Parts: sequence; structure tokens; C-alpha cells
Amino acid sequence: MAVKHHKKLGEELGPIRYAVVTTSDSRTLETDQSGKVAKELLGGAGHECVFHEVVPNDGARIRKAVRGLLRRDLHLVLVSGGTGISARDVTIATLRPLLGREIEGFGELFRALSREEIGTAAILSGAFLGTSGGKLLACLPGSSGAMRLALSRILLPELGHMVHELTK
Repeated sequence: MAVKHHKKLGEELGPIRYAVVTTSDSRTLETDQSGKVAKELLGGAGHECVFHEVVPNDGARIRKAVRGLLRRDLHLVLVSGGTGISARDVTIATLRPLLGREIEGFGELFRALSREEIGTAAILSGAFLGTSGGKLLACLPGSSGAMRLALSRILLPELGHMVHELTK
């Protein structure tokens, strides 16, 4: 029953406009599988991609790209990659300060569901969802599996409701 309610809210808003930013030193738009999964799933749900970019794992460049997107007319900025523990994984530390409010249950649920698929390595999966300037900002690991899991099992079922709450 709740899913129908959320879907109805999303329909009232029309398509949700989103941007995808992949942070990577090795991927291009052509090889960005997680970005392709995001566009496939969100597009399949009737939402509109307004921007897709691959940015190197450089904090200043990531921050500049995301800040620019947060000023645009969209609802969701989805960032993929750079969420692990290596020295080049700077996405979480770079973008978390941009949040007005973190939706803490997202990261908790994402890691719990990830554990079902990848075991205890899920503790290495940095992920967050929050709000920034009236928009949703999500950071996910760079794998296509992580993107598919986060969208299909968490974000898509709640996206219409969250956007409704931010735009009412």
C-alpha cells in the first residue's frame, strides 16, 4: 500500500530530474557502468537525466562539479565512486560537508543489504544520502552492483516521497 502512495506522489511531481557524477581516474562516459545502471533504472522509472559526467578522484574537482549541480533545476545528484578507504577515495570526505541534513538510515540500510550480497566487505562501502539546498545528494560505491542495489531496493521505492517532502 505504501508503494502506491509514494508512486502517486511521484506522479504528481512529474519526472524527477537527476544528475549522475562518477568519480574515477580510469573510467570515461563510455565505460561508466554504474552511471549506465543509474540511467537505466531511473530512466526506466520515468525519471529524467539532465547531466552525466565523469570527474577524476580530486576533491576540489568533485566539490566544484557537485556544487554546480546543486544550483541547477533538479531533484537528485547521484555520485558514484570514491567511497572506499584508499588514499584516492575522497568522495565521502569531500561531499559530506555539503549536507544540510544526512538521512542516516540510508547508509545503514545500504550496508545491511550489501552484506547479503558481498559479506562482511560491506563495511568498506561508504555510502550516504542527505539533503543540500532542497535537493537530494547521494554518494554510492562505484560498482554497478552497488548502484543497482541502492536504486532498486532503497532509493526508487522512496524517491517520490522524498522529493515530495523537499518540494512541498
